[in-house]
Amino acid sequence: MHPPGRGEQSFFAIDRFAHLKNPDRPIEQKLAEFKSIRQKTVGQLIKLAESGLDFEAAGIHPEFGSVKARELISTWVVHDMTHINQIVRVMAKRYRSDVGPWAEYLGIFK
Repeated sequence: MHPPGRGEQSFFAIDRFAHLKNPDRPIEQKLAEFKSIRQKTVGQLIKLAESGLDFEAAGIHPEFGSVKARELISTWVVHDMTHINQIVRVMAKRYRSDVGPWAEYLGIFK
């Protein structure tokens, strides 16, 4: 996606399920790819913040209709946090049996 701009630009479609097309890649490769993509997107977010972008500018999303740049950028940030959450949950599962009876008190296992 690209941020909406003045004049109600339309968003281009993305494949939300592209990551499922090659599920057998090693975890190290997936984490390296995540790191690389995350570095690029954080850099793009910094550039947007420094660019003087009108965060109230709107664009047309094919599903949601008119959305503001600030909504898209905030969604982008939270989406990134969701991936970090997923990575941490998967890593924590390795310790589920190791923590013994305390597992029920550790929300990350739920």
